[in-house]
Amino acid sequence: MSGSNTKKAIGVFDSGIGGLSVANVVLAQLPKENIVYFGDNGRAPYGPKSPETITQYSLEIVRFLLEQDCKAIVVACNTASAAALNTLRETWPELPIIGMEPALKPAAAQTQTGKIGILATLGTFQSSRYASLAERFANGVEVLEDPCLGLVQLIESGKTDHPETEQLLHQIIGPMRAEGVDTLVLGCTHYPLIRPLIEKVTNHQVNIIDPAPAIARHLEHILEEKQLLNTTGPAWHKFYTSGNPAVMQRILRDWLKLEEKVQVHYWA
Repeated sequence: MSGSNTKKAIGVFDSGIGGLSVANVVLAQLPKENIVYFGDNGRAPYGPKSPETITQYSLEIVRFLLEQDCKAIVVACNTASAAALNTLRETWPELPIIGMEPALKPAAAQTQTGKIGILATLGTFQSSRYASLAERFANGVEVLEDPCLGLVQLIESGKTDHPETEQLLHQIIGPMRAEGVDTLVLGCTHYPLIRPLIEKVTNHQVNIIDPAPAIARHLEHILEEKQLLNTTGPAWHKFYTSGNPAVMQRILRDWLKLEEKVQVHYWA
């Protein structure tokens, strides 16, 4: 595939606004690429939902993104990647589909104390994908996990710099620090949106790993390989939500420095 296909957009989706942390890195890495983003805010959070439900939602969203003429899909959601990535790739075998996974491998390589903390969701921790990852890369290190219950909801409600969010982070990270954790993996794409708070809570004394830059580089490699890389600008971007657009609009403006209007798409 090449030629006019290069002008098609990259589809990026998440359960809500978290995937914007990935979209932001993709925009920086591939500034000439067009982006169509879908945040399923109306059905967030995905973490507590069953793998079957998350897979169904993911199939619906990818169909929607393909209707917007996307040439590749980034599943910018660890929970959806864990539950649905294999099904999505089986459904569209010719479509480049890139998923997220918690960065256990670099964390295990970088820790000095031999203790790493994984911040993710229940859906991610309970998946066979995560179990396989831990088995392959976490040998020889102690892994402390926390499903961060309630954190995604706080971020989705716009409390990205709020005492309530800070207090919850203290409850989550405090015990990990007491155990000697020196490396934290952001295993949910919502969490980079509160990275300044995480750094504050840890007194800037832990190594924080966000997998988004590696995902963006991998996406670029795949597009190059398939001759789908767009080398001419200017790029355009579209943003959709199935919920209230206000929080996404604020993140777009404050975080991504974009003024595009968030469009609402409700599921039938």
